[in-house]
Amino acid sequence: MSKWVYGFGGGDAEGRSDMRNLLGGKGANLAEMASIGLPVPPGFTITTEVCTHYTQKGGYPDGLDEQVRAALGKVEAELGMTFGATDNPLLVSVRSGARVSMPGMMDTVLNLGLNDETVAGLAKKSGDERFAYDSYRRFIQMFGDVVLGVDHGHFEEILELAKEDKGVDLDTDLTAEDWAGVIEQYKAKVKEETGEPFPQDPNDQLWKAIAAVFGSWMNQRAKTYRRLHNIPEEWGTAVNVQAMVFGNMGQDCATGVAFTRDPSTGENAFYGEYLVNAQGEDVVAGIRTPQNLTVRGKEKNGSDLPAMEEVMPEVFQQLCDVRGKLEAHYTEMQDIEFTVQSGTLYMLQTRTGKRTAAAALKIATDMVEEGLIDEAEAVRRIDPGALDQLLHPTLDPKAERKVVAKGLPASPGAASGQVVFSADRAEAWRQEGKRVILCRVETSPEDIHGMHAAEGILTTRGGMTSHAAVVARGMGRPCVAGAGELRIDYKTGVMRVRDVEIREGETVTLDGATGEVMRGEVPTIQPELTGDFAKLMGWADTIRTMKVRTNAETPADCRTAVKFGCEGIGLCRTEHMFFDAERIVAVRQMILADNGEARRKPLERILPMQRQDFAEIFKIMKGLPVTIRLLDPPLHEFLPHGETEMREVAEAIGGDVDLVRQRIVQLDETNPMLGHRGCRLGITYPEIYEMQARAIFEAAVEVQKETGETVEPEIMIPLVATKRELEILKELVETTAKAVFDETGAEVGYLVGTMIELPRACLVADEIAEAAEFFSFGTNDLTQTTFGVSRDDAGNFLPAYEQRGIIKQDPFISLDQKGVGQLVSLAVEKGRQTRGEIKLGICGEHGGDPASIRFCQSVGLDYVSCSPFRVPIARLAAAQAALEETQRDV
Repeated sequence: MSKWVYGFGGGDAEGRSDMRNLLGGKGANLAEMASIGLPVPPGFTITTEVCTHYTQKGGYPDGLDEQVRAALGKVEAELGMTFGATDNPLLVSVRSGARVSMPGMMDTVLNLGLNDETVAGLAKKSGDERFAYDSYRRFIQMFGDVVLGVDHGHFEEILELAKEDKGVDLDTDLTAEDWAGVIEQYKAKVKEETGEPFPQDPNDQLWKAIAAVFGSWMNQRAKTYRRLHNIPEEWGTAVNVQAMVFGNMGQDCATGVAFTRDPSTGENAFYGEYLVNAQGEDVVAGIRTPQNLTVRGKEKNGSDLPAMEEVMPEVFQQLCDVRGKLEAHYTEMQDIEFTVQSGTLYMLQTRTGKRTAAAALKIATDMVEEGLIDEAEAVRRIDPGALDQLLHPTLDPKAERKVVAKGLPASPGAASGQVVFSADRAEAWRQEGKRVILCRVETSPEDIHGMHAAEGILTTRGGMTSHAAVVARGMGRPCVAGAGELRIDYKTGVMRVRDVEIREGETVTLDGATGEVMRGEVPTIQPELTGDFAKLMGWADTIRTMKVRTNAETPADCRTAVKFGCEGIGLCRTEHMFFDAERIVAVRQMILADNGEARRKPLERILPMQRQDFAEIFKIMKGLPVTIRLLDPPLHEFLPHGETEMREVAEAIGGDVDLVRQRIVQLDETNPMLGHRGCRLGITYPEIYEMQARAIFEAAVEVQKETGETVEPEIMIPLVATKRELEILKELVETTAKAVFDETGAEVGYLVGTMIELPRACLVADEIAEAAEFFSFGTNDLTQTTFGVSRDDAGNFLPAYEQRGIIKQDPFISLDQKGVGQLVSLAVEKGRQTRGEIKLGICGEHGGDPASIRFCQSVGLDYVSCSPFRVPIARLAAAQAALEETQRDV
């Protein structure tokens, strides 16, 4: 019989930390903590395989019931308690645990096993009737919401009315008798909403909760999170059933969340929050203001509340010891949950802690210096995509700031945007092109889509480990949490602080590094890549084997890319240079001309402009290779459309507007992206490519003479489908080069190659390589032509394809390795068969996507090319790809 259940506790466990695919991250780490002797309440894990069975077949596998009963029996025996007993009842928590952390996305039930009879047993055993009834009402509230589908708002309303009736503000002010009354109202509400009484059988409760946790794998917020973080649906979640320990039994009890290092900055300092006499959800939900673990943290955040270090010094020291053991064991920063029951510490969870990109860099580089990990492991640890957080502007410290409120600096970075008070509106406004700041009293997992759409997140409640803070840090969004001065009125759409009113739609700015909330938009400055970033990038550069180039054609983009460490230009799009206001009339005159001679006159005016463009780029790149794509897009993109533009062109060519209109009609195409573009332009209008080639060679000769540095232009012919197309245009380029060299008495080295962006070009790459000295894979168009899908129109249906599981990811974001990738692989093989030294690269948007970069490494490309701000991401991803390849070869 298959093993579906793995037990842990009592200093032993059936699982291990490397079994996370089967036990989920939480289950694997609970087993590991138990094995290394940490104080873990006993329990068991139901595997992810059961989740897959449950979601696919709608039921449980044979033998699960017996294995759960046996595992529960072991927990009972270890603790001397009985599940469902009225005198000494065992209570359990039921929690999800996927193989990767998905904070707040799936469901949890605490205090399971309580009913009208066992609550009396808990009161007698604990000697605290108020605690027992508080635990029971929490259970009904959580079970009712998570398992029975009763809106939690109903329970909140009953609780608020009960506090109003008693004239108190805090839950802790209610007595046992008060809680008993609330419980009766809760049960009545459950019956009213579901038509059934609240379940009293603990075993029935257990199986219903297990089903709810498995079911939550498919809830909307979990689906959204998986889509945003590329987590496969088939992974499933495990379920962890664990004996309850209570942080809400009195003043010698507490619960908390901690990070072994600061998740915002990476500083090697214990960081976290706790609450006395509380349960775990009180900390993360922001219901009560949490207190700092350490005195240093308390002082840093300006809190008057006592730190755990002061209130429970002995337990705090035990927690510090656990911190040291966990970091030494996992050699990684840990996010831990703990409970203190009657002065005894219990560990409920450890996992690799989510952190900002800056913190990730500092932790990785510090751990290398501390001897915990080596440089290669540090490179492996950093998510390339997370570097985006470091590559974007921060607030200008010299700019005026109208600070209206201050909260906790929960996630660093800065953002300005229009205030919105709902996640749905945040998403809708983002789709309209607006930048928004999501402002909430507190966020919940249901807000995930709005948080992703927002530039930044602001909450009036919650701490540094609240849902908003944790999710924002993972997404790289600036977040200010717990800005208690602010009052948000959802009904009127107004946020107030003292005498200031901020209405929905007004602009605010958040500084996630200071916790400041400012009215209006504050200017920003560009980041500097120094310190830990530079150190890690240096390690990555020594490891990677692929070069990283950039896609750039403006001096500003070229300078940015050089600053970010690019090793050349992989794609300079010359058509972007033609849209300049000084040039567009000449370009239109050239296009509308009906013969070669008429085209040459405007081309002569464009030539010096193009030459200057290329000269600037060559100077900035200082001897690095520059791949220049000759004119590619359909001519209709340059045509005049309005009456004023048509008159301008008519005057320039000395004709009338009707003639211009007639020529526009002649050039019109039904499907221009597959029409008269790319090398087809060069074949039919050779004088265009001749002018561009001359501009390139004249600029190269000029800059090489002026600077003394080698200039290496690589001239790329786009959209080639046949060898003969390339041969004709290569001859034109070589003839032009010879003419320039003869005229100037100087020469430069150069290559002529092609962009492989059509399926036919991949299939006959061996023939094309006879003429091409390099291939650059234009995977944007190759994806379009392979799928038969227009990238501009794909947004209308690709999201539905992702939701239906037809495709796992948008193929324009991450390379379709099975289809498009197979064509690339074939072209690489065929190209090298013909020309062993052929240079191979990729210049589509995929050149900056880590998964696509791994593929490029696997097929043996020489370089990837991406937008300037993605150059560091590509450098790191290329190093990780090289490490993976080395590991596979071992």
